[in-house]
Order: sequence, then structure tokens, then C-alpha cells
Amino acid sequence: MTAETVARPKPPPKWPYTLAGLTLIGIVLIAGWSLDDAKWERLPLFPGEILQYAGQMLDGVLTWPGAHPEGQADPELTYGDWWLQSLKLMGESVALAWIGTCVGALFSFPLAFLAASNTAPLVLRVPVRLFFNAIRAVPEILLAVIVMLPLFGLNPMAGAMAIGVHSIGSLGKLTLENIEAVDPRPVEAVAAAGASWWQRVRTAVIPQMLPETVAFWLYRFEVNIRASAILGVVSAGGIGALLNRVLRGREWEWGGIMLAVIIIVTILVDQLSAALRHRILHGAEATVVAV
Repeated sequence: MTAETVARPKPPPKWPYTLAGLTLIGIVLIAGWSLDDAKWERLPLFPGEILQYAGQMLDGVLTWPGAHPEGQADPELTYGDWWLQSLKLMGESVALAWIGTCVGALFSFPLAFLAASNTAPLVLRVPVRLFFNAIRAVPEILLAVIVMLPLFGLNPMAGAMAIGVHSIGSLGKLTLENIEAVDPRPVEAVAAAGASWWQRVRTAVIPQMLPETVAFWLYRFEVNIRASAILGVVSAGGIGALLNRVLRGREWEWGGIMLAVIIIVTILVDQLSAALRHRILHGAEATVVAV
């Protein structure tokens, strides 16, 4: 049988996927249109309003810092004061994220060894994994409102602890997967020499999983910076509280400055963290080549 005589299989029909997609879009449109509180007549106005607000925010960012904004109670207030206050509060948000990440790393690291299948028995693994899953499922903002704010009051410590507790669950899950992925041969060699449980973990497991675990800690720090900005909305510290008040008061110039500070600081931290993670995982020579 030659290649020309072999029947080519028919491609699967595409119309079922097209029909399913159109049906899904129709359901979403009908569900949205049936909402009683939706003000769909305002939808055509959004492009103009968004351009207007974006223009006012850009004016605030581009205005000379020594100029005085109009309509303020304090005649000595300048745009530079807004920049300084925004930077100060963003620094507080970064500090919250750093403290929360340290708390998460400090508690998740030892607990992960009690949850990994190659370092702990089943009777320990099950409750520790359930603990990781439970606290990871609760968002930071709920932890702050329900638990941390009643404990610590309206101060940055509530936000830092909410981020820290949530990070224990996330980092614990990633760390235990790192532990389970280590090469078993060094562990077996150390065990054959008569090493205890702690000696096996210290000499054969930790050296293998530590670099990638530290990289996860740095990545979690990036995620926590965004979470700390949101926690400020519930008065748990950081730049979010003032940003919420400024935007609700429609002070768009100040809001633009605050958003610019958040974006610039977040990008800087992301780039620094990415460089450190690359250095930890691939070494100094790979970092030089990548640069």
C-alpha cells in the first residue's frame, strides 16, 4: 500500500465548539442584562469619563513638584508633599509585605517537613496538610477583618500578620512539594551510614531543596506587596487606605501620583526579586550571561 492510497483521517468538526461558545456568550449577556441594579445606559459614557480621569491623573504626575495644587485647605501644600507622602506609605506597604513573608517562611519551613511524604509519617502529614489548605483558602483581607483587626486594632501589625498567616499556607504547600521532589539517592546513602532523621534532613534534604525554596520566598514577597496595598482599604496599614480615600473623594491628581508610586515601586521590587531568584537558581555565571 503506497502513501497516496492511505486515507487521511477527517479533521474533527468545529461547529460544536462554535455553537458552545456562542451559547455561553448568549447566557452571559442575558444574565448581565437581567440584573436589576445595572445602569447600562451609562455604558456609552465610560470611554469619555475614563479619558477625563486619566488626563487629570496624568496632570498630577507631570506637574512640577514645587507647584501648589488648587482647592486645598493648606496653601503651603505642594505636589512634592503628595509624592513624599505616597512614597512613605508605599514604603510601609513594602515593609508589611516583607514582615508577612518572613513570618510565612519562618513557620512554613519546619512545618513542611512534617507534611512531606518522604520525611513524615501519615499521622503527621494529614493534619499539617489540612492546616496548610485551610489557611491558604482564606483571603488575606478576610483574615485581617475577622481575626487580625480585632486582635491588633487599626494599625499596620494587623496587615502584616494577615499576610504572614496566609503565606504560611501558600509557602508550606510549595515547600513540601520541594521536599518530596528531592533526589532520594543521597538520602538513602546517608541512611545506610546510620544517620538519624535529623541528620538525613540536614545533610541530604535541605541542601537539595533550599535554593528553590528561597526563590519561592522571594516570589511570595512580590505577591505580598500587591496584597498589602489592598489591605490598606480595611485600615490594616499601607498605601491602600489613603488611596481609597483619595479616589472616593475624586482627587484624581493625587490619585494619579499614588498609582504612579505603586507601579514604579512594584516594578523595581519585581526586577530586583527576579534577579535574585535567577542568581540563586542558576548561579553567578548564568546571571552574568543573562545580563
